[in-house]
Amino acid sequence: MTTAPAETTIDARVLKGVETLFDGYAHLQPTDTLLVIYTPDCRDQTSLLVLTARDRNVATTTLAMAPVEDRTFHERLKAVLPAPESLPGRLVVITIERDTMSHAHILRHEIDKYGDQVLPIRIINGSWDFFRLALGPTPEELSALNTGLLERFLHAKHLAVTTSSGSELEITLDNDRYRWLSNRGIWRPGSFVILPAGEVATYPASVTGRLVADGAFNVNKAVQMDARLGDNPLTVEIKNSDVTSYHCADPLISTLFARCLQSDHGNHVGELGFGTNTGIDGFIGMNSHINERHPGVHIGFGQHGQLLEVVEYLTDIHIDLITSDAVIHIDGDPTPIDSRFLTPSDQPHPANVSDEDIDGDCCGARTPR
Repeated sequence: MTTAPAETTIDARVLKGVETLFDGYAHLQPTDTLLVIYTPDCRDQTSLLVLTARDRNVATTTLAMAPVEDRTFHERLKAVLPAPESLPGRLVVITIERDTMSHAHILRHEIDKYGDQVLPIRIINGSWDFFRLALGPTPEELSALNTGLLERFLHAKHLAVTTSSGSELEITLDNDRYRWLSNRGIWRPGSFVILPAGEVATYPASVTGRLVADGAFNVNKAVQMDARLGDNPLTVEIKNSDVTSYHCADPLISTLFARCLQSDHGNHVGELGFGTNTGIDGFIGMNSHINERHPGVHIGFGQHGQLLEVVEYLTDIHIDLITSDAVIHIDGDPTPIDSRFLTPSDQPHPANVSDEDIDGDCCGARTPR
């Protein structure tokens, strides 16, 4: 039995999350070799991963790295990587960071040498909350939930979305032009597994109405403030996908959102997303993708996830505003979707939907409080 490091925040759900990571996502076997690459702020979580893997008789090595900039990382990585011909099974590489995903081009260069013999998993928002909340469903369960939504969204032209906090959004889709992305934690050869998982998203042709974000925000800059919006919802009026006004009783949140809007294309809706990770049953203070995967609707302002030839702008800001729930009416269908009770599908995941695969770095340096 694993003896966890002394830490009061480790509970049964955290330990179950570690088991799900190893069994459901990595399918870790005793013949595998595990390399955990971590930033200093995830040292405690790395210790638990190592203890659990060694209890399973899995050969395990760790490598510390600095986030974003680490001049000696490449050489140190090459020094700990085993020769492909020496491996009795697969090489499983797990990177775990709190606010960033770093050194992607270096990782890609080195792990490509292993072909299908390597499974790379990249974790952002590494924390006890990540293991406690984000690793409830397995990849197969997330894929079924995503498929259940996509089966209805892919043929839709209009969505009417309401929330218990007062959101009323009229959304036009153009599925012939804008692709859907599906984050479900399923490994594909040549790709990274990006965690936390559990979301479907697209670029809406048009959004008009009122968004009352009462869940949390998630911005692609590391900020030192509580991301939860339950006590101070952020209300945004939107017309033809542009912000016309907004209000929040918390001046820090208002200031953050104002700065995002001032960026090029920052006031424009770049994403319509729906969280599908049913294990995430609450919001956390960390600015995180964990909150974004919570079942509900989120509207992202700024950068989009489409190909540049389809949506012809780039900006360095993306802020998601997340609701605690959502009811989605589709093209007048009398049976709406309630985000609190998502229905999985028993059909294969749609082949014409792109899996989300962040092949670069993410989220940059910290911004001032």
